[in-house]
Amino acid sequence: MLSLSVLISLTTSLVAATGLTDSSLKNYVNSLELDYSFNPVKEAYWTNLPHHRRTPFALSPDGSRAFLAYLDHSETDVHVQRVDPKTFAAVGSAVTVKGGKEAGGLVAHNDGFALLTNEALPSGTANAPAGNTPVPVLYRYTEGEQTFKTFLGGPGVHESDGLSASPDLNGDLVYSEKAGVYGAYFVVTDYSGWAEGHFGDSIQYVSTNGSLETLPESSAWGCSHNTGIAFEAADAAPFASICAEDQGDIWLNTNNRGMDLSGVKISNENTTNGAGGESMGGMSGSYSSLARFQGEDSYIFSWVSRGAIDLYENTWMGKGYVASYNRTNGRNVAIATFSDKQTMDGEQASSVVGAKVGDSQVKWLTTGTADCSNAHVATFDASNALVTWEQIDQPQCDNIAMGCQGEFSGSYFQLVNKGEKIGQPIRSIDTYVAGDMITMGDGRICWPYVNMTWRLDGTAGQYGSLPSSTTKQISFACMNLEGAANVSASAATSSSIVSTRIVASSEVRTKSATSALSLSVPSKAPASVSVLSSSTYILASTSSIKAVSSSFFPAVSVSSPATTFSTAIRASSTSYVAAKVALSGLPGATDDKDESCEIQYIYE
Repeated sequence: MLSLSVLISLTTSLVAATGLTDSSLKNYVNSLELDYSFNPVKEAYWTNLPHHRRTPFALSPDGSRAFLAYLDHSETDVHVQRVDPKTFAAVGSAVTVKGGKEAGGLVAHNDGFALLTNEALPSGTANAPAGNTPVPVLYRYTEGEQTFKTFLGGPGVHESDGLSASPDLNGDLVYSEKAGVYGAYFVVTDYSGWAEGHFGDSIQYVSTNGSLETLPESSAWGCSHNTGIAFEAADAAPFASICAEDQGDIWLNTNNRGMDLSGVKISNENTTNGAGGESMGGMSGSYSSLARFQGEDSYIFSWVSRGAIDLYENTWMGKGYVASYNRTNGRNVAIATFSDKQTMDGEQASSVVGAKVGDSQVKWLTTGTADCSNAHVATFDASNALVTWEQIDQPQCDNIAMGCQGEFSGSYFQLVNKGEKIGQPIRSIDTYVAGDMITMGDGRICWPYVNMTWRLDGTAGQYGSLPSSTTKQISFACMNLEGAANVSASAATSSSIVSTRIVASSEVRTKSATSALSLSVPSKAPASVSVLSSSTYILASTSSIKAVSSSFFPAVSVSSPATTFSTAIRASSTSYVAAKVALSGLPGATDDKDESCEIQYIYE
């Protein structure tokens, strides 16, 4: 029997220190058979270069059901297929949402799903947009039956601000169990009012009964000509939101839903012809760009950028706004972190007219002459994140604010811990990210893609040089931290006990305080909890802590007058992910006395 004790502080977690390895990635090739054909390629705005057509993917809160949405190859009708979250095979037949033009966002529930799509209004509808232009709509299905259908644009929706449609939805859908509302963020074009004929974006909230909420956190019109959005649920509205607009900036706009100086400027970006380098994926790319750390209020954002130099006044926007020139020809991958939904870590991007450097605040994951695209991010736990992108080593970048073309060099996957790179990225030539990156119940990050020869050296679509084809099979890939195990994890062998003593910070040195302790725990733990009998270690209720196959444990409540407690959790894995144990209302706590707990992980 091998035992190991480690003393850690409140914010220190025993995470992988060596980075990802090839064994961290596992593929489930062609695991999902589709009922209908699907075209996996969508042409980019302006250039017609190939993009992955998004297949939204979602997991239910209890981890028992996954769903995948895809657009029929005819480009009308969205199909939603239930998926086994262990094998990634189909469960039952697909539900077809007739008339849908895009699979724009998906939320999984324990009893069904919600889908964001866009569709033409019925013939004869008063004040409908011309030419059957689709409008955004939210569907809720329960056990295969439609529960509600709520239009998020068109007649009757924020009419005083101008009626809107969504010919290119390019949006996302999220849900907050705590807030009890859905949030939808999508691109719009107005067909009445002051913004008629122009493009912007809109954020709308819908209750669980399908009512469109007229919340002050909603917006009829936010960022101009926006083809890049990022959206993530929070515990209350407004949800965390980011936009890439056509005047030269990327904004954290949670607190204002717009593109003005009251927001937080993440980055300066050159924009031309309404595009900003497809910084957030471009057409069909607005998903998994912003991720919330598991069990935390903090976030991480990834995008691609050419950098910014030689800032000059943006006279169209007015005083305080700047535009920029590109630093590089190809795009590199950048990340930003946020301590909460409206606060960025570090400095904002510069707005100083005449500044030679406009990107000094950017944290780069890549540098050099290669071109990077299709950047996405998801979180393993409370501090570890996975950032991924596609790369062209020798790119041809003819358009200063669009995508590049050239021979596809591979997809890259980089582990990031607390905003810092861990190790080197791993590379795959036959794995892509073409749908939402989801944190599974066992701590893995999984996503869908199509098993195909991916090419970036020509244009796509009807007049493109690349052949187009359809498929009836979807593959999945999963990344885990087991291949990046640190010394502590690898030292834990079969039939060993690893004891971790946590000394709480000053945050729990006051009466009735609550603090979250970050620590390393097994990623797989069956429901078996036992309390060590001791007069000095007291756990008030064993039902308040459950060993679950997720990346965190619920709060542990200690109501007896004790300063310490201990419990044992049986586990079947030696891999580690960050977890949380909360100490709530410890009696007798004082400013000069540490509260502590000891947890033992017993491997069988």
